[in-house]
Amino acid sequence: MNSIYFDHASTTPVDERVLEIMLPFYRNNFGNADSAHQLGRNTKVAIEDAREKIAELIGAEPSEIIFTSGGTESDNAIIKGVVKATRKTEIITSPIEHHAVIHPAESMKMDGCKVTYLQPDKTGRISPEQVEQAISEDTAIVSLMHVNNEIGTILPIKEIAAVCRDKKVTFHSDTVQSVGKIPVNVKEMGIDALSISAHKIYGPKGIGVLYVKNGTPWLPWLQGGSQERRRRGGTSNVAGIAGLAKAMELCTEQLEDHQAHFNKLRKKMLDGLDAAFEDQYQINGPVENGVPHILNISFRTEDDKGMDGEMLLLNLDIDGICVSNGSACTSGAVEPSHVLKGIGLPDHLANSSIRISFGESNTEQHVETFLEKLETVLNRMKTVTS
Repeated sequence: MNSIYFDHASTTPVDERVLEIMLPFYRNNFGNADSAHQLGRNTKVAIEDAREKIAELIGAEPSEIIFTSGGTESDNAIIKGVVKATRKTEIITSPIEHHAVIHPAESMKMDGCKVTYLQPDKTGRISPEQVEQAISEDTAIVSLMHVNNEIGTILPIKEIAAVCRDKKVTFHSDTVQSVGKIPVNVKEMGIDALSISAHKIYGPKGIGVLYVKNGTPWLPWLQGGSQERRRRGGTSNVAGIAGLAKAMELCTEQLEDHQAHFNKLRKKMLDGLDAAFEDQYQINGPVENGVPHILNISFRTEDDKGMDGEMLLLNLDIDGICVSNGSACTSGAVEPSHVLKGIGLPDHLANSSIRISFGESNTEQHVETFLEKLETVLNRMKTVTS
């Protein structure tokens, strides 16, 4: 049985066109980009071509693009690097950020830092006014994600960045769930730093970008060789870099088509949920103003207690449906999603949630099959618990 994959916010398959770009760097053009010989020079050219392409796609300068191992490294590097450079002691973020932001911020408490968490509303939104009120003379960095990876909320990044610029505070945004899915231009948005991960946009795992605007106070976090202009040591992942550039190019070209496709799937899913389950479910996060590819759903029981979300996920998996119950980086945890708790959802509903995230290969037939399987699974679970 072929599984229906509704977990594209966790990871995506590598596009064949991306793989085609990458393969030569594993076979023939395998030289170390820091070597002086021809094989090394060839790969160095490929890296710089990719850097220019990525910079062009997000409105940056090539000198502002730093290749990393992915979103987690980029988030760690910018938070710790800005604190180190500014010697200021406050980090402003939110309780619904990815753990790649929350955990490094919390770790900085051991160095005397204070972490200020801005409380989102029930849809996950944080306002520019909240940011303005929170910034103090001690603030080193504000880090708020563009699109929430669990509930799909889109923050008003341009307005938040303007507040930070007026206050002369570095603003970073984790754009792992937005680059390639909604427009991202660092000049238009006024962002000082952002994080990108290739495997969320049909690129390879293990490669990402940290964009740091020229002039931003920041010191490298990962030290070693002279790669990336001494801003990130380590032998360059040439195949991954080339694959990331191609993946970003393809997703940018197809962005409007993908959005239209996801909106169609989302509408069909919501119409089907309304028809089959009426008031037995609720959408967590924004219903209308979020990204179209992410849906977070909780299910109620007759006694108004939530379904067992983990058991729901496993039962769907047995029936060939791949969904998640939040970030894949925290799967296996018994606690409710920190994002759902952060927007005020009670534990019984947070524990009954699943996340559906669409990809380009999903079809309306997939949605119909999911709804059929979901109804069967929910009825079976009610019978077992009654």
